[in-house]
Amino acid sequence: MSETLAWRGPITRWQGDKAVYHLLTITGETAEAITMHERLRRLEFGGRRGFGSVKVIATIGGTHWKTSVFPSKSGEWWLLVGKKVLRAEDLAAGDEAEVLLELL
Repeated sequence: MSETLAWRGPITRWQGDKAVYHLLTITGETAEAITMHERLRRLEFGGRRGFGSVKVIATIGGTHWKTSVFPSKSGEWWLLVGKKVLRAEDLAAGDEAEVLLELL
């Protein structure tokens, strides 16, 4: 059975070496729940996914997509938000977004 979590925060623009990325930084109890899910999954299946990521189905507004959230060294999790989602939901860097994450 999957768990669904909600998070609300600002969309951040990050300039990488080769591209610009938009992401939501997930902290607090929501981040702790994702961390616990990843640890339990690792115990059950005996290994980590690439970069310690967790598969999710993310929903912002009416847009759903299958992706992963990625851990930071400080205990936060990052959700990349693609251009298609930003356009479909009329969002830009600095806008607040509410996301539902179904942990897979």
